[in-house]
Amino acid sequence: MQVTTYVRLRRKIALKENEQLYVTDFVTFSSVEVEAMFRETIISLRYKTTYDRYFVIDGIRILNELKRLAPNYHFELIGPTETVVNKTKEKKRASYLLFVFVWILLFVGTAMTIINFHYDVSMQEVHEKIHYIFTGEHHENPLWIQIPYSFGLGIGMFIFLNRLWKKRINDEPSPLEIEIFKYDRDIDDFIVSSDKNTSIKEENDY
Repeated sequence: MQVTTYVRLRRKIALKENEQLYVTDFVTFSSVEVEAMFRETIISLRYKTTYDRYFVIDGIRILNELKRLAPNYHFELIGPTETVVNKTKEKKRASYLLFVFVWILLFVGTAMTIINFHYDVSMQEVHEKIHYIFTGEHHENPLWIQIPYSFGLGIGMFIFLNRLWKKRINDEPSPLEIEIFKYDRDIDDFIVSSDKNTSIKEENDY
């Protein structure tokens, strides 16, 4: 009698160059016993793909290989049907001059964006009107409004990005992290769709 074991593929994994790919690196089994059995099983993939950094592992092919290696078990796939493998290279240390250049570029670009926004919405006039409402006097530079407003811009960005240098303000993901997550998901979906007809050959070694 065959024992039913559920198999779930991870949606995406990272793999270093020349690193061995084990079954348990991208497959989760419902049975601890079965997972231990495949822990040392290496998957060797020969693949054709349009992208140098990515390739796709098809779940059906993995199921067939698992059934071949463990005929006494019945495997059922749940969850994602493909795993996107991102081949990573050893990161080189960034140049200090490049870091300074990018920092200055972002700083100037952000400053220009804020200045143009304030010019478009006539923020100077708004501050003058607020000053007039509270004091009944006209003043070109109501510093008691402008200084807290300037600090508020910076503090608001920290709160919006949920970051204070390397520390999080709270446990919630920031809007930027959510957008990056969505972007990564879109890339994965595109790669999977593009490689649906790509031939992948799998060989298992122990």
